[in-house]
Amino acid sequence: MFREIVRSKQTLSREECLEVLEQETRGTLAVLGDDGYPYAVPINHWYCPEDGHLYFHSGPTGHKIDAIRRCDKASFCVYDAGRREEGHWALHVRSVIVFGRIRMVEDHRRALEICRRLSYKFTNDEDYIRQEIHRSGAGVLVFELIPEHVTGKRVTES
Repeated sequence: MFREIVRSKQTLSREECLEVLEQETRGTLAVLGDDGYPYAVPINHWYCPEDGHLYFHSGPTGHKIDAIRRCDKASFCVYDAGRREEGHWALHVRSVIVFGRIRMVEDHRRALEICRRLSYKFTNDEDYIRQEIHRSGAGVLVFELIPEHVTGKRVTES
């Protein structure tokens, strides 16, 4: 059902894919938008190593939310900042694409805990995190992407 990478020598191992998902803070979520058009949006994420799911937070309304409610299939692309070898201009980048089913997290207490864990990707300031959850927590919506297929590759931009 899912395609394999054409240039198989560039394939990342499962461990490398998970490393990119855990370390990077942002990616692009793609869903089926209005009138069958793809809708892709940059978004923060948290990868949970315990269950292997990706979690996102959002406001309760909008194009993305409408699309998720209409169709639960989604993909999420993440890539790292890349690296350059000394004396070379080409950038070496690792990218990961996760295909899966997406659903809302219905348990609000669990959703707030996920928001807390996502916040640690950006800051360890407990007071700030607590204030943000207190200020925005009532209206926050959290959804999870349950992976069905994960693929990653190494690309050199040359």
